[in-house]
Amino acid sequence: MLLTALVAGCGPATAATDRPAPARAAPTGTYAVAVRTFTIDARATRPLPVTVWYPTRAGAVADGRFPLVVYSHGLQSLPELHAGLTTRWAAAGFVVAAPTYPHTRRGAVRFDRADVRHQPADAWRVVRHLLRLDSGGADPLAGHLDLTRIAAAGHSAGGFTTAGMFAAGHSARLRAGIVLAGGGLAGSFAGPTAPVLFVHGTDDRIVPVAVGRAAYDRTTGPAAFLSVLGQGHGEYLIPGRPGFDPVLATTIDFLRWTLYDDPAAGRRLPVDARSPGVTAYEDRLTP
Repeated sequence: MLLTALVAGCGPATAATDRPAPARAAPTGTYAVAVRTFTIDARATRPLPVTVWYPTRAGAVADGRFPLVVYSHGLQSLPELHAGLTTRWAAAGFVVAAPTYPHTRRGAVRFDRADVRHQPADAWRVVRHLLRLDSGGADPLAGHLDLTRIAAAGHSAGGFTTAGMFAAGHSARLRAGIVLAGGGLAGSFAGPTAPVLFVHGTDDRIVPVAVGRAAYDRTTGPAAFLSVLGQGHGEYLIPGRPGFDPVLATTIDFLRWTLYDDPAAGRRLPVDARSPGVTAYEDRLTP
């Protein structure tokens, strides 16, 4: 459920000093996808397991560098429960890294929904770890990550986490956000502006659509709002369910436009977002 504790604050961000290099051309096809897991700070007081989906060719990491999407799960959830979406993003040419948050995950020993305020800092820990991994040379993903081009995405409490990553002083590496059935933490959408896509079911009884609309209205930069008509808190994220196809197409268009500088994806975005009787769409974008 939605709690006022979710808007109590957020963890520190990284400095806004990095400027993105020119994007590689957006992929023209799809990739096979592999998945791996590792744990950041395994012996620390706040270990952070991470699940990563990434593009492959012939059983190895695909050639080239791929933008990063940091995906945050909601309360009582796990990264693998979102694989229907994250696998398809990876197939479209993105590396998707999803932390398992210690006190809001399913099965947490000490579940604490107020811990959401610490999760933006956890998400930035993932970014810093991947920066070290990419430059180290020993890991199979080294040399395959374009960490000048990062998006944050998340569902429900993970959507609030995503908004919290856009705090004052956040790195310019963070080029886009996707807030699924979420809203804004205190201090969200400050610092360098970046496009943000909001996706919300109009019949969401857990995080009402008005919460997502309020966050959309608070953003100062480019933003878009995709309403999934008559849908609740996230069934449209399940393959085969009503709304999944336009949500998937819209999010991939948005990621390609923002992380690959793909103008064709920007032009497709409002077309793919509008599915009569299923979705409604509005934006303040300039693709």
